[in-house]
Amino acid sequence: MITNYVILALCIIVILSYLFDVSFRYSRIPGVVLLIALGIILQLTVKYTGISIPNLRPVLPVLGTLGLILIVMDAALEIELERNKKTVLIKSIASATVMLIVFTGLLAVIFIRIFHLPEVTALLNAIPLGIISSAVAISSSVLLEKNQREFITFESAVSDILGILAFDFILLNQGTVGTGIINFAFKGLITVVIAAVMTGILAFLLHKIKYHVSYIIILTSVVLIYVLAKLVHLPGLFLVVIFGLALSNNQLIEHTAVNRYIDFDKFREDISSFKKILAELTFLVRSFFFIMFGYYTSLAGFADIGNLLFAMSITSGIFILRWILLRILNGKNSGKLVWFAPRGLITILLFLSIPETNRTSLISEEVVTLVILLSIFVMMIGNMLPEKQSENPQKSSD
Repeated sequence: MITNYVILALCIIVILSYLFDVSFRYSRIPGVVLLIALGIILQLTVKYTGISIPNLRPVLPVLGTLGLILIVMDAALEIELERNKKTVLIKSIASATVMLIVFTGLLAVIFIRIFHLPEVTALLNAIPLGIISSAVAISSSVLLEKNQREFITFESAVSDILGILAFDFILLNQGTVGTGIINFAFKGLITVVIAAVMTGILAFLLHKIKYHVSYIIILTSVVLIYVLAKLVHLPGLFLVVIFGLALSNNQLIEHTAVNRYIDFDKFREDISSFKKILAELTFLVRSFFFIMFGYYTSLAGFADIGNLLFAMSITSGIFILRWILLRILNGKNSGKLVWFAPRGLITILLFLSIPETNRTSLISEEVVTLVILLSIFVMMIGNMLPEKQSENPQKSSD
């Protein structure tokens, strides 16, 4: 009997998550907000009914890591390095890079100068809050114009990648900066070589495997290699990014000697099918992650005025800096892009990865959750505002 109830609950959760995503086009409320709210409702229901549920909190980082790999790979598959997208690509990379550096730097300086935190602790707590969530931003940009969607896709994907690499750099290289940069560069070079070999092998398998179970094996192999890279302290995300970019930009090698061994028309059909199953798995993992995150969120911390004011200050800083940066990049024609700086899964995952010795009461789980919710709320309100006819931030795409 219990088994049937568990299966019933899982099916209802998946259906509700799907309805949340579908309803976004009409309600403009991001599905992530509704998933977290559903988790909080489940928490209150369990609390007041006395239903016994096993502790699944240790599963949260596992789901988060899987979601991270799938989301970054999905984002990388969306990046097509074409000449006519040069402008939007350069601007989105500049926006992601400068925003991450400036915001993280300012927040870290505040932690160090005002709250007297050690430099490493300050940086490890600041970086997660400086990363735009591609999981939230890309799915919420479906109603924007094509060029704006591309900007959001590129920017959030680059923000994810750079943020995680910066976090890994600080976490793994706590000696001198010079030594750390040399070690990280060496590890990055090794990772690129491994990624190139892995990409060739997995892409070949993706194209050649005739057995009906193939895409899951490819995804499992990517996750396996990512985890092995992390175990030996290599920037495993490089592997995922290079693999995704190589698949999405296969036209760059279409007219080379490789053409003898690969039918590129069929290969692109394989990639299209691969992207579909990847999107479905990403949806599933993301849904359960955010519901579990909402379920294990401490509601008492939300009522703390200090937490709320601190989260509001951080969120205000995010959007003020973004407004200034986009004014520099696009002039007055930033449109709705100003509002698209949500925090999400990667912020949570990196926060959970901070060692206990580097944790601070300033950035509690409740503060992180509030920043995520507030940044998504701002994006939601911005998405509801009418777009001025003259505002087209990426009208030129050459």
